Amino acid sequence: MLRVIFMGTPDFSVPTLMEIVGQGHEVVAVYSQPPRPAGRGMEERKSPVHAKAELLGLPVFTPTSLKSSEEQEKFAALNADVAVVVAYGLLLPKPILQAPDHGCLNLHGSLLPRWRGAAPIQRAIMAGDQETGVEVMRMEEGLDSGPVCMIERIAISETMTAGDLHDQMMVLGADLMVRALAALSRGALADQEQETEGVTYAQKIEKAESRIDFSNSATDIHNQIRGLSPFPGAWCEMEIKGKKQRVKILRCELVQGTGEAGSLLADDMTIACGTGAIRLLELQRSGKGVMKAQDFQRGAALSVGETIV
Repeated sequence: MLRVIFMGTPDFSVPTLMEIVGQGHEVVAVYSQPPRPAGRGMEERKSPVHAKAELLGLPVFTPTSLKSSEEQEKFAALNADVAVVVAYGLLLPKPILQAPDHGCLNLHGSLLPRWRGAAPIQRAIMAGDQETGVEVMRMEEGLDSGPVCMIERIAISETMTAGDLHDQMMVLGADLMVRALAALSRGALADQEQETEGVTYAQKIEKAESRIDFSNSATDIHNQIRGLSPFPGAWCEMEIKGKKQRVKILRCELVQGTGEAGSLLADDMTIACGTGAIRLLELQRSGKGVMKAQDFQRGAALSVGETIV
């Protein structure tokens, strides 16, 4: 069994922590992002990893940076065999990367070198990729440029959203990481350098990318909606009972149809795009819950021919 430092923050990271503990490895410390104000009262809330680690009785550290010599010495003093990093969210300086005997292993949600960076799940779907994967890689100073140790491939179906893919990767990645640790413990974890061709970067999602432009093709809009669902959510504006309201579109499907871009072609919430059409399946008005399209239309009563922007 290995002495492990676990570094992670969101829900995505929790299954991996649970699997590592369940396999009997000694988690000597958990590092997570500091508590942040959240909710209506803006009270400080611990990250999902922080909360789970405390329930497991594990020591938790939440530094705002790992650049100071003090933090680096504290990290090295843990005498870990390996650090496991899953969506931690802080830059790891060279002394941190080199401190554990076997370095740092990162769980990454793409088929490297495609989609290095912050938003690989969303970018793969928005680009219309038909396949992605989850990988265990050895970390180095470059952005997601280290050698890959293990891979699991995942098909991206036409209906899959970023949320769907996130949940599948979360479970598959946890299993992959504990298999990598098992291989590491018996000296059998092999590294393979990444290809130098085909490098793409998954830039952070910007707010402006969430606005739907119905002059784009139905395929591009379909991928945009899937890639941004459930968060931050692709949105448009609809006039509902005389008032313009922002509406998030969380699921849709490609359908046959032609018309002026943005025009409602049928009561079933089919909307014309620059080329082709989409049918809305799940929507969410600001401050409301997610609704099926037929329930939404029953309340909104949008007229066929109306333009949505």
